[in-house]
Amino acid sequence: MALPAPDPLAVRAASFQELTRLGVPLPPDTYPLVWEPGDTVELRPTGELEARAAILHVAMERVFGMPPAEAEKWLDANALIPDVTEPEWAWIVDELGDRQSFVLHLDALAGICWVLGVIKTLDPLRTPPRLMESLPDLQGSETFTAWQARILAAPRDPTVVAAALDLHYCLDWSFQELERQGLPVPGELNANAIGQRRWALEWSSVFLGEFHDPPGGWEEVDLSV
Repeated sequence: MALPAPDPLAVRAASFQELTRLGVPLPPDTYPLVWEPGDTVELRPTGELEARAAILHVAMERVFGMPPAEAEKWLDANALIPDVTEPEWAWIVDELGDRQSFVLHLDALAGICWVLGVIKTLDPLRTPPRLMESLPDLQGSETFTAWQARILAAPRDPTVVAAALDLHYCLDWSFQELERQGLPVPGELNANAIGQRRWALEWSSVFLGEFHDPPGGWEEVDLSV
């Protein structure tokens, strides 16, 4: 259900306060807003969020030695192959692509699991503890439906997710600026990790308004701005 999006200026002010607390550079005042006054926001369907988390997990497990035949078999048995993107499929089946980019999906997984209410916090300084325990047990052949029953997802309020997206939109700029200046980040996460979380939050959120396009696919999220 779509809800009125929170005041974007008030959310941006809160994001800047958090950046100041973290001691990172602030984006310029002209940094674009994520949404406009009067827009509405909702989350993608819970099943779609869960499917994306499971697929990212499989792709990441391929990095750490899961055989391609087992990965394909699990996805097929759980009817998830239609939701796998072309780059993901090329990696899972033929190991084509950038290995490191799939390792980085750990933080995209953190973002989606936070949206689903599976983990309690999304700390910009560190990876959530015990995150992997919240994901399907692929070695134990846990099915997708059994995993859904185990985690009992309780998706967060879309307005709360929108505020987290704005924060990570700003953090993305701040961490890239730290990297550009050769300065240390304030915690364990680097600019790539923050970008992955922003990717997950942006994909999970659906804004409706004059300047928003219909929701696109996972690979269509634009992180260039």
